[in-house]
Amino acid sequence: MQTTKQQQILPQFTALPTSNEKIYILAGDLGGTKTNLAICSLVSGKLDMIREEKFASKDHEDFAELIKDFINESPETPPQRICIGVAGPVVAGQVELTNLSRALRVSDIQQLTGVNRVALINDLEATAYGLATLSPSHLNTLHLGEAGITGNMAIIAPGTGLGMAGLYWDGKLHHPFSTEGGHTDFAPRTDLDILLLRYLQEKYEIVSAERVISGPGLRDIFEFLRDIKGMDEPYALRTAMAAGDPAAEISKGAIENKIPICVKAMDLFVRYLARESCNLVLKLKATGGLFLGGGIPPRISKLLETGEFYHHYMQSDRMASLLNSVPIHVVAEDKAALWGAAYYAGLME
Repeated sequence: MQTTKQQQILPQFTALPTSNEKIYILAGDLGGTKTNLAICSLVSGKLDMIREEKFASKDHEDFAELIKDFINESPETPPQRICIGVAGPVVAGQVELTNLSRALRVSDIQQLTGVNRVALINDLEATAYGLATLSPSHLNTLHLGEAGITGNMAIIAPGTGLGMAGLYWDGKLHHPFSTEGGHTDFAPRTDLDILLLRYLQEKYEIVSAERVISGPGLRDIFEFLRDIKGMDEPYALRTAMAAGDPAAEISKGAIENKIPICVKAMDLFVRYLARESCNLVLKLKATGGLFLGGGIPPRISKLLETGEFYHHYMQSDRMASLLNSVPIHVVAEDKAALWGAAYYAGLME
């Protein structure tokens, strides 16, 4: 892990209001697998989390009802503002979750809770705002980049899906914005990549980056290596994957047990994550920094630190100098999106 005190490695945002009046906020991070809700207080420019609870997203058909029930369980801290980071594209105050057949609308939350100041934002936009609440100790720096260079920043976050966001630099402050870059095309380079593409086309027809750089994507890479390349799947691993989280078991099999099929699957996963990170940095000209967020990168930090990620990240067309200048960090705080939703709410008028 590399660290530096000379660089401004975290983004610079509009500061929270410094009023002495205490404001209660309901913040949420609503994903395809889990939903985190929290009641926070904001006073004198400082956010504090008062109560937090985690839910399995698939267990709830109506998230507006879940939010209402969560608020009702804390009558002593009624929120004046609500912001939910949601794993999907938010358009005109409503969203359909990409990896879960659910919808959520600002108007529904307002009607059920009686709170007028309600916002839905993309979960990666929330993660970007969450960087404002972090310190350098929450980051694992993979590459220092060049000191003194500011500019746009980028976040890529593989988990249940693949999220991406940017932070536009206006010369003084950063301004987060969401993207749906995870749904752009997977770009194979090698013969093995092309074989994987054809395998995935049989399952999905259109193969996006999310189909290989996500938890389900890692499982599909594993199954491709087993079914097409004939690699052995140990019985104990098969049993563990059936009983738990397949992606977690594959990464564990690579890092701890050195199981060949898991090692190869993770090699490919890291390679594809590096390439897509390179693409995102180039598209956003993110000279200010690249952040690897989501559920997977913190769990596989050992694999990201070997140098293979950086090697494949640098494989670009004539832009090596720019890519080398960009600091690269793993976000080790798993509540960044939740804190970011609270931060966004704190800025709401």
